[in-house]
Amino acid sequence: MAASVDAAGYARRMLVIVSLGWATLQTGRFLLSPLLPTIITDLGITEATAGIALAIFQGSYAVVQYPSGEYSDRWNRTTLIVPGLVILVVGFGLFGLTTGLATFLLAATVVGLGKGLFAIPSRALLSDLFTDDRGRALGIYAAGTDAGGLVSSGAAVVALTYFTWRTPFFPIAVGLAVLTAVYAVTTQEGYHVGEATLDLRGTVGRLIKSSRQRETLVAFALFYFMVGGFINFVPTYLARAKGFSESLAGVTFAIVFAVGFAVKPAAGVLGDRFSRRGIAVGGLSVAAAAMAALVLAGSNFAIWVAIGVFALGYKTGFPLADAIILDGAPADGTGADLGAARALFLGANAIGPAYVGIVATYASYDLAFGGFVACLIVAAALLARQR
Repeated sequence: MAASVDAAGYARRMLVIVSLGWATLQTGRFLLSPLLPTIITDLGITEATAGIALAIFQGSYAVVQYPSGEYSDRWNRTTLIVPGLVILVVGFGLFGLTTGLATFLLAATVVGLGKGLFAIPSRALLSDLFTDDRGRALGIYAAGTDAGGLVSSGAAVVALTYFTWRTPFFPIAVGLAVLTAVYAVTTQEGYHVGEATLDLRGTVGRLIKSSRQRETLVAFALFYFMVGGFINFVPTYLARAKGFSESLAGVTFAIVFAVGFAVKPAAGVLGDRFSRRGIAVGGLSVAAAAMAALVLAGSNFAIWVAIGVFALGYKTGFPLADAIILDGAPADGTGADLGAARALFLGANAIGPAYVGIVATYASYDLAFGGFVACLIVAAALLARQR
């Protein structure tokens, strides 16, 4: 009994630590969105260049997903998580020191690499520790994104009012350094570097062995493509196309995270009890309708309602996507399967901001965001076919 209690206590401690780590790094990551109009002006770049820069960040994050997952299976979770946190400290420090586009691109690449090293092993660790209520644990972890988004929205307003856009990245670096030390002291794993070869063919073969799994991958790739464009550009969209001030756009951006903070754990719990795919279909359908309403909305109130309903729908997707992939993974391949799947998802996610930046530059923001309605409808239809 004592051993069981100790194991449960250890699992809870690790859930708190990695969730705080995820929330902190997501605070830093989401600072970029409300600060983006100011960054574009300060660095003298276009929306298209900003979109490509964010695509590089997401691309470096995506590339690391699969190897970090498989190595965390073969070596252990800690051997990937700690270096990932250290690299994140360096990357966010570089954002604070940015003086031009080259430094900005370097910081984005470093943060993407560190986030990739942390993201899959930390999720796989929770999957190891919470086998019976995996959805709940992943929902709590995923809610760190929204906690980070809420903090970043307020921090961006303070930074733009009293400091510079670079200032808030330094506290992020310090916070992650503290969490790195806490994790290193708490973990019961040592450090182990084993075989460096990757079984990419075997992993991909498992993921695409049935039409059901292939359609699942396509559905969530479309979902992540939409997320990449929306989350990076919605404050700029509101400021440039809907007439919001930068401060009001930043505050409105917080609605997405306030809703998501409550929705993600609830979606995870419901996914444990009922059909994960059914809940995902409902969420994507609601998000598609709300995105269409956002594009058509003219008043501030209508825009706020549309964004709130959109968040209610699309935020269900994150814990459900991870849990659906983990449900089908073998016990010794959870990290590899999740890493490979998320590499695909985040590769699509990386294209999203480039798509919005280019379409907005040469056509309009409304056209760019209208394209996301189609993505959500197709994703919901693909998942609905499998139920």
